[in-house]
Amino acid sequence: MARIDIYTTRFCGYCRAAKALLKRKGVPFTEIDVSGDYEARSRMVERAGGRYTVPQIFVGQTHVGGADELCALDRAGSLDSLFQAEGILPAATELRPPA
Repeated sequence: MARIDIYTTRFCGYCRAAKALLKRKGVPFTEIDVSGDYEARSRMVERAGGRYTVPQIFVGQTHVGGADELCALDRAGSLDSLFQAEGILPAATELRPPA
C-alpha cells in the first residue's frame, strides 16, 4: 500500500495545518521531522526536487508540495481522488454501502 510522507519541523505552523487536514481526512501518514537532522533534510530536498521549505508532502509517488498546495487540492475536490489514485483510499465505488 502507498503511504503519505510529510516532512516537518517542530515549530512549523504550516506543518501543523497540513497534519490537521490529513487527520480530518482520516488518512494515515508518516511524519519525518527534519529539525536538526541534516541527512533527513538532504533526503527531503532531493526528493522534493530542490525545495527546502517545510512541510513537503508526498502522497504515494506524487509530490504534492506544501500545506498551501495540499489545502488547494482539498478545496478543489481533488485530494480524495489523489488518495484513491495512489491507493491510500479505496475507490469511490468500493465505499458505497451494499444495496
